[in-house]
Amino acid sequence: MSDETITILAIESSCDDTGAAVIHNRKILANIIARQEIHEKYGGVVPELASRAHQQNIIPTVDVALKTAGIAKENLDAIAYTRGPGLMGSLLVGGTFAKALSLALNIPLIEVNHMHGHIMAHFIDDNGKKTPEFPFICLTVSGGHTQLVLCKSYFEMEIIGDTNDDAAGEAFDKAAKILELPYPGGPLIDKYGKDGDIHKFQFPKPQIADYNYSFSGLKTSFLYFIEKNKKANPNFITENLNDICASYQHAIVSFLLNKLKKAANDLGIKQIAIAGGVSANSYLRNELSLLAQKENWEVYIPKFEYCTDNAAMIAITAHYKFINKDFSNQKNASLARMSF
Repeated sequence: MSDETITILAIESSCDDTGAAVIHNRKILANIIARQEIHEKYGGVVPELASRAHQQNIIPTVDVALKTAGIAKENLDAIAYTRGPGLMGSLLVGGTFAKALSLALNIPLIEVNHMHGHIMAHFIDDNGKKTPEFPFICLTVSGGHTQLVLCKSYFEMEIIGDTNDDAAGEAFDKAAKILELPYPGGPLIDKYGKDGDIHKFQFPKPQIADYNYSFSGLKTSFLYFIEKNKKANPNFITENLNDICASYQHAIVSFLLNKLKKAANDLGIKQIAIAGGVSANSYLRNELSLLAQKENWEVYIPKFEYCTDNAAMIAITAHYKFINKDFSNQKNASLARMSF
């Protein structure tokens, strides 16, 4: 089967969003996401509730994706799914459904690494939009991961920098919770920070070796900062919310980009990409664009819909795996932790 006739249904269920996408010839025909609002009142994702919601959402989400794409299930060439990393219960729902459907249709099954998918989202055919040239460095930032990945080909990727503890997305969400912002709080810090002064408050700059990251100390310093100032002024957060968000966001983004700059300069690479949920952050996007002008980089920033968890990124990865005949096995178990 040639590259011109590949049609794949992809399923993403690594956390709390149920995603289903249909891809044909690298073009996304449908990218449907069923979001779970039940976690908002708990201030974070509750794994057991997430897996139950996936069970309710997966069939209607797949049905809508196929109808939106105008593709009958009998015309699919393969079924793809996220094997890991992620929440085990959530992964099992998507994986079990994908395996059953591939068996029923007697078509190949393709497993995809969630983090690989975030990077591969750059290769979706989006009306001829330019794609990265190998080798390139991808800064992958999400709620669970913060990595610098040296991408040598579609499937040869090396993590050259990683977080020693927490991820950047978690640092945003933790701060939002301390500020008593609704879940998910990361986008709200971005929103309020747009009207704030990035230099109003100072936060410590983590001193971490090589290209690695660490956010635990920054989170702790933020907690102490808020507690100290609230004790002196109970209205401190309300009166300074925009400046607090802007300053804290600046500290995280500066840390992210300083490591990226060091890696790019050391390796002599001018092709730079970002991926993952935090890549939707407007301040990160703007600062990266400004840095790219100074460093003469070619920068690739994904569309918003391909930043947060979605099945389109699983679909494009599966497309290239299909070409390589890299098919999965019904016996392969879902993995909560999974490296490239």
